[in-house]
Amino acid sequence: MEKIGVFVCHCGSNIKGNVDTAAVVEQISHVDGVAMAVEYPYMCAEAGQAMIRNAITEHGLTGVVVAACSPRMHEATFRKAAERAGLNSYMVEIANIREQCSWVHRDTVSATKKAVALARAAVAKVHRNTPLHPGESSVTKRALVVGGGIAGIQAALDIAEAGFEVTIVETTPSIGGKMAQLDKTFPTLDCSACILTPKMVDAAGHDNIAIHTYSEIEKVEGFVGNFTVSIRKKARSVDMDKCTGCGDCWAKCPVKRVPSEFDSGLCNRTAIYTPFAQAVPNVPVIDRTNCVKFKTGRCGLCRTVCQPGAIDFDQQDEIITENFGAVVLATGYDTISLDKFGEYAYHDSPDVLTALEFERMTNAAGPTDGRIVRMSDGHKPKSITFIQCVGSRDITNRGKTYCSKICCMYTAKQAILIKDKYPDVDVQVFYIDVRTPGKNFDEFYRRAAEEYGVKYIKGQVGKVVNVGDTLHIQAVDMLEGRHMDIQTDMIILATAIQPSATAKTTAGMFSSSVDQNHFMTEAHPKLRPVESHTAGVFLAGCGQGPKDIPETVAQASAAAAKVIGLLVKDKLMTNPCTAATDEDLCNNCGLCGNVCPYGAITYESKLTASVNNALCQGCGACVVTCPSGAMDLHGFTNRQLMAEVDAICK
Repeated sequence: MEKIGVFVCHCGSNIKGNVDTAAVVEQISHVDGVAMAVEYPYMCAEAGQAMIRNAITEHGLTGVVVAACSPRMHEATFRKAAERAGLNSYMVEIANIREQCSWVHRDTVSATKKAVALARAAVAKVHRNTPLHPGESSVTKRALVVGGGIAGIQAALDIAEAGFEVTIVETTPSIGGKMAQLDKTFPTLDCSACILTPKMVDAAGHDNIAIHTYSEIEKVEGFVGNFTVSIRKKARSVDMDKCTGCGDCWAKCPVKRVPSEFDSGLCNRTAIYTPFAQAVPNVPVIDRTNCVKFKTGRCGLCRTVCQPGAIDFDQQDEIITENFGAVVLATGYDTISLDKFGEYAYHDSPDVLTALEFERMTNAAGPTDGRIVRMSDGHKPKSITFIQCVGSRDITNRGKTYCSKICCMYTAKQAILIKDKYPDVDVQVFYIDVRTPGKNFDEFYRRAAEEYGVKYIKGQVGKVVNVGDTLHIQAVDMLEGRHMDIQTDMIILATAIQPSATAKTTAGMFSSSVDQNHFMTEAHPKLRPVESHTAGVFLAGCGQGPKDIPETVAQASAAAAKVIGLLVKDKLMTNPCTAATDEDLCNNCGLCGNVCPYGAITYESKLTASVNNALCQGCGACVVTCPSGAMDLHGFTNRQLMAEVDAICK
């Protein structure tokens, strides 16, 4: 005879404030199979868990229903409590009466009625539950880090220091990411390259780290502990083993007017190039799109002057396949296009720059050797104006609705750098709000305004007009309620940041979800902030959301800690909620195998679909696709789900 215990949580006032929990207990206690029902302020607390364990023992419960918060929060907690009392953990069901009930209703009567229905549905499912037992799978003790910016470098170093092998895959010719392009970092104003370059060198020289630059992820198979990843190493047309990085090749290259990506297009590079002086690896790559040899078959000067004979025009892309136990996605960010923001005259005047372009200008290794000059005439500007939130916090569907988080601080940094070099230059900032939430951030902003005399204007810029040698800004001062027409020599736009172009595709390969802005989605925003929804795949850096360097490094180390915790295990417990085939119903149509994102379904017998339980992650895609109803999911069978529907409809 089945005996089901129902435990209703108050969740403080989160549930009880809008649900009559006593009425829920009273009504659910009369449902068939319910042996007992109680309420308690905090079921997830130790006393609440003890109540569940004691009830299982004393009443001989065969199943448990906890009416509380989302199962994403505490399903594992309650299952462990039941298991400690000797009950199979998969005989526990969660009725979500907080997120799906209390938090979405304001009327107590309707909220209570819905809470009872949800609890009744959970009871109906427990009636049809059967004990499930997880299996085991091995762990490949190697990690993959996708992205070679500061997040990827930090994560790789931490994992490698723990004794595990790490492979970094970076799409550009060098590791370093956006941080390598910066001059100084806020709020300390220390040299970005000075703190980044040693880490780049450490990563390149570490015995446990392999770096594949100018490479990309081609294909992903497998599951947590056993990922099989194919990596495309694009042809550099340079033999990395022979190259000494002397630079003779690009010194002789006749193609010298290709816009430099590293310098944000402010200067040019050659067709064979290294992105910057401290590049790791310090090996050039040939841009085949602009190389005369690849376009016409002529030239080849680089090969002629290369003493070690490293130039190889016949080099082809190489696909390597490696196995990994865990993955860190650190794909970084890009700045948005300004094509839809014509009011700022970015495409009309060379003296309107993005913040990243201005960053390269202020850098001593940049296109102007650190001199701040107007791009139109090379003269020092007398006034510079910053415009904040260009594309951030935008509700016009041209930009991004979110705050890019770093703009207020790097604007203050750049304003201070200007005043340090040229105290006589007038600097003003148009802002919506100044946001400085980090350690010493507000003090840094006030230092720019009070010590350096940077003028902050709370207002919005409506239009920028290029008139001769002068830029005219039409704006509104929101504090004084007046229209403004300001003349300035240079304008710096704080453009919104967004996930890198490869982020969404890369996340999809690892079955990791992204949000509406294509940032990678964490498993839980508070309790699992560095884990993705895919087991064994972890997140770090701006691919997960806008963040500054300290926050990026902290998240990278956190992701590394999770990876290390996974790799130290010899075996992993597999999810028992896997798909199963009813051989009597299967017609071997192949549809389930086509939709399975994990490659868990094969047709070796040629008669029925076969599920590899080690690969199956219980997503249920095969179940809804099967036209004959032959596929079912342990723990979420059609009978169980229909029982819930019937219980709610009573």
